[in-house]
Amino acid sequence: MKYLLLLLLLSAVAPAAYAQTPAATVPPASAVAPPTGAMLQRYSTASGQTTFFSSAPLEDIEALNSRVAAIFDLTSGQLAFSMYMRDFQFKNSLMQEHFNENYAESEKYPRARFMGKLVTMPTEGQLRAGPQPVYVQGVLTIHNVKRKVRVPGTLQLRGNELVVTSRFSVAPADYKIKIPALVRNNIAKSIDVSIILDCQPGQANPVGTASR
Repeated sequence: MKYLLLLLLLSAVAPAAYAQTPAATVPPASAVAPPTGAMLQRYSTASGQTTFFSSAPLEDIEALNSRVAAIFDLTSGQLAFSMYMRDFQFKNSLMQEHFNENYAESEKYPRARFMGKLVTMPTEGQLRAGPQPVYVQGVLTIHNVKRKVRVPGTLQLRGNELVVTSRFSVAPADYKIKIPALVRNNIAKSIDVSIILDCQPGQANPVGTASR
C-alpha cells in the first residue's frame, strides 16, 4: 500500500518537474529505526540531478538530467524517483540524438524509475551532524527492464532540507540496451551514475499538468 502511494505521488511530481523548466563495506540488512522530530515527514523534489559518465577512447560520454522527481518517506524508509530519458542533456547534440534514438529508445521507453527502501536509517542527530552513509535496495527500471539493485548513498539534514546523494554503476547490457558493433569498443561496459537530490519537507504540490 505504501509503495502504491509513492507511485501515485511520483506520478504527480514528475509532470511538475517537466513544467518547472560511496561507500565502505556493505552493512547487513536491518529494520529501519523509527524516526523522530524532523524525520517524521515526507521529503520530495521535482528538480533533482542525475549525471552519467563513461570514459571512451575517442570521446568521453557525459550527460545531465536536472528534472528528476523523487519522494522519500522517512517514516517507513521507502523512496522512489523517476526521470524522463529525453531530459538528459549532452554537450554534443549528435551524441544526444544517438542516445535517444539508438540506445535509450526514449520514445518507446520514456522513463527510468527506481523504487526501494533504506537498509539502515541514521538518527536525526547523525543526519544533522553531516552526510551519513546509507544503503538502499530496490528495483531499478531502465529500458523497460527491471533489476534488483543495492546501492550506496548519503543522507544529510540541512535545516529543513534533506540532501541525498548516490553514486553507482550501470551496465547497459543488463538493461538490454544494444550498442552497435561499430562503436562497441568506444563505449565502456559500465557507466558511472551520480545522483544529487535536494528535497523539501511535505508532500510535493502537483502544480504542473504537462506530460509526454
